[in-house]
Amino acid sequence: MVRTSQSIRVLGPSDVQEALALVATDPVTNVFAEYRTRITQLDTRWLGGEMWGFLENDRLVSMCHVGANLVPVNATPAASQAFAERALRSGPRSSTIVGPHEAVAQLWAGLEEHWPKPRDFRWDQPHMVATSPAPLRGDPLVRRTTKQESDLLYPACVAMYTEEVGISPEIDGGKDLYRARVNQLIGRGWSFSRIEDGRVLFKAEVACATPSACQIQGVYVHPDLRRQGLATAGMATVVDICLREIAPAVSLYVNAHNLPARAAYARAGFEQVGTFATLMF
Repeated sequence: MVRTSQSIRVLGPSDVQEALALVATDPVTNVFAEYRTRITQLDTRWLGGEMWGFLENDRLVSMCHVGANLVPVNATPAASQAFAERALRSGPRSSTIVGPHEAVAQLWAGLEEHWPKPRDFRWDQPHMVATSPAPLRGDPLVRRTTKQESDLLYPACVAMYTEEVGISPEIDGGKDLYRARVNQLIGRGWSFSRIEDGRVLFKAEVACATPSACQIQGVYVHPDLRRQGLATAGMATVVDICLREIAPAVSLYVNAHNLPARAAYARAGFEQVGTFATLMF
């Protein structure tokens, strides 16, 4: 019988190349982990947390991003169990657990008797991807948000976040941090919007990007203008710009019960390739 040596440890700068090889096995699903690996080089000072590695016979087979988000990466059942055991020892430190449904479920199975109960379980979130230009004409008035429009965009970002997550990003002194994040995305050219007469009609952002993929977040249409096709046309424009200028694949995940959003994304060229899950604390 062949025995397998298993271990778990915090990854660091010397592990970057092996980590990038691991996420490259599924670069669209792993876009967040690859982005964080690239921009921080796995230095805990820049991660704002840790990246755990699960090794079998000294070979990296799974990872787990541990910070504001707990994100399993290519997590095998054995890795999920090991990550849960380590998380139990270190204690709750993340506001969300998010990733592929099966990995999140396995991770939570090892944590649920000891961690606080999540305030929201989102077990069915279609993971959708577009790799070709949208099959319909985009909104020509959707463009990159400018720095001068930051003050106009910010309230829409807060409204979207509050509606989607269930709490305001400004609570517990989070206003300055959230505003900085909004400004950061504008500065990177990752914020897209249609703004008329001082009102945000549509917006969306790229949350993270790698040479292989980017991930969209924060899709929002002004409440008075919903179900009029703004999301479909707006996302068609965002997809086209992203494919042309940012990455060869554009991804997002959405709650299964949000049928209007799923329909809009499908019309803009997105197809479901998997299922994510998110637990919110």
